[in-house]
Amino acid sequence: MISRRLLRIKALLCLYAWNLRDDGNLEKAENELLSSINKSYELYHYLLLLIIELADIAREKIDLGLRKKIPTQEDLNPNLKFVNNKVIELLRKNKALKKYSANNGISWTGLNQDILKLIFNLLTHWDTYKEYMSDGKSGFTEDKKFITRLVTEFFPACEDLLNLLEEENIYWNDDIEHITAMIAKTLRKFKTDSSEDMPLMPLYKNEEDREFIVRLFRKAIINADRNIELIDKNTTNWEVERIALMDRLVMQLAITEITEFEEIPVKVTLNEYIEISKTYCTSKSSKFVNGILDKIVLEMREKGLFRKTGRGLLGEN
Repeated sequence: MISRRLLRIKALLCLYAWNLRDDGNLEKAENELLSSINKSYELYHYLLLLIIELADIAREKIDLGLRKKIPTQEDLNPNLKFVNNKVIELLRKNKALKKYSANNGISWTGLNQDILKLIFNLLTHWDTYKEYMSDGKSGFTEDKKFITRLVTEFFPACEDLLNLLEEENIYWNDDIEHITAMIAKTLRKFKTDSSEDMPLMPLYKNEEDREFIVRLFRKAIINADRNIELIDKNTTNWEVERIALMDRLVMQLAITEITEFEEIPVKVTLNEYIEISKTYCTSKSSKFVNGILDKIVLEMREKGLFRKTGRGLLGEN
């Protein structure tokens, strides 16, 4: 499922787009938010399919070698470890992957095959790949470990892959580390006896997550004036207009989450948005945002502007 960290990032980026456009069409903005989340889920399936695609390219290369008029010893005795990887075979048979791909029309067929072959060539020069292929050991555990490293280490570091993904969707490069982590969680559930009915990750963990992101986004827009006023009052020697837009939006979302979601601890909210600011704001933003939000939380606490309920949360009010 899409993590709450990525959901918060999607809300931030869509809130940024809302502020630039400012056409007042909240329904359209919410649809764009949900669409961007769906595209992240599409990337999840694209990358699972890419694992299979790379194995297909490897198989094609082996077949071409065997059809040579004068094949080499390597051509005649190819290393089949990657193409016969047991995790890849499970992915090939997986009904959920097949169903999503068919229903949503996603495939690597028709995309730049030269780039895909280049990516495979880069893979064959990757030290981890060479170690995997030359290691005499074999088995499901080793196969799964390699595929996990392929997804979490090779994919995010492959510039040609990142460029190819960006051509398909400009937001996918922001998503890739979150989605590869999601795939790693999926792979951990794969066992030697996993069937073709093995479920993949759902889009949302539960309906609560979907409600969380829609409500967070909507309330951040509706209560923007109140939140900006809180930021302005607690920003010493700074007028709110002079604060970088992304810094301000991060703080608006944090304030919204604190006030609207009784079950989420304040500390969790602050940590999440401070971490997000490290990536999406300036190098100095995290300290600035942290300092201002601390002051705002103190004021809101004194005025009783938020309430936390649930086990272990009453002391946060």
